[in-house]
Amino acid sequence: MSLSVFYRGTKVKFGLKLSRRRLLSFMGIAALGVLAVSKPWEYQGLAPQIVQAKIDEEKVAVAAQQQVIRDLKDETEKKLAAMTIYIGEMQSQLRRLDALGRRLATVAELDNGEFAFEQPLGEIMGGPEASIADAPRVDGRDVIDQIERLMGELSNKQKQLSLLESVMMSHHISAESYIAGRPIKSGWLSSQYGIRKDPFNGRPSMHKGLDFASLEEGAGVYATGAGVVTWAGDRSGYGLLIEIDHGGGLKTRYGHSKELLVKEGDVVTRGQKIALIGSTGRSTGPHVHYEVLRNNRQIDPYKYVYRTAE
Repeated sequence: MSLSVFYRGTKVKFGLKLSRRRLLSFMGIAALGVLAVSKPWEYQGLAPQIVQAKIDEEKVAVAAQQQVIRDLKDETEKKLAAMTIYIGEMQSQLRRLDALGRRLATVAELDNGEFAFEQPLGEIMGGPEASIADAPRVDGRDVIDQIERLMGELSNKQKQLSLLESVMMSHHISAESYIAGRPIKSGWLSSQYGIRKDPFNGRPSMHKGLDFASLEEGAGVYATGAGVVTWAGDRSGYGLLIEIDHGGGLKTRYGHSKELLVKEGDVVTRGQKIALIGSTGRSTGPHVHYEVLRNNRQIDPYKYVYRTAE
């Protein structure tokens, strides 16, 4: 094989004839020249310093994401622990409703199984208080299931108590549930319902009841209407408090007592002595803080205090 090249110009004329051997040699020299210029053996990508910087940047981003995930996990576990504590409070409320329901059913002579207040409540919780952060890990699905179950039980207990209340009111105390009169036998009205200067800080505040004071030694506190005792114990601000449900959405409260003479579930009549005047809770001296509630909202008791009993 050979290659012949002829050139013919106006004044120049030449010819070149290459043999196969010469042609291959020429092509080899040309290939070496291309390699020498392009230098394919040298690294053509990013510099090592740039690559390392990018790697370090990605490491920082991953570490930040891991920290966010850890914080989220810790926060979720704390919320689950708080929900577990809330479950314990709900179980305590259920036990209280059960005890109250059993007492009411007994008083109403309806403890024949028609009203079921013996539902199992699962594990009983107790022990010393500790930080939520120290609480054991719990499964979220289990907590939600427990809350849903307890909510259902609470709803059922409330329906039973409402029905039991209706039965008791109609059978026993409907004639005397009318609210009238003062919660004390002797003494004076020491503070009105409405805006007043707070006796502790001097700032204007809403007083949601009437205060009746008495200097009589061991003065009594008296129910202003017949009903069922739904609270008998300490409550923040009220001190020793008695709450009576009179039916029809009406309740009365008697706060700051020195001693309570009735307990939850008791059926009381109008004029019955239910406590002794005291100064427990947020109080400046012996008196009874008297409230009237309609549908769980405090209203001015004045018209009930100074009307004639039926």
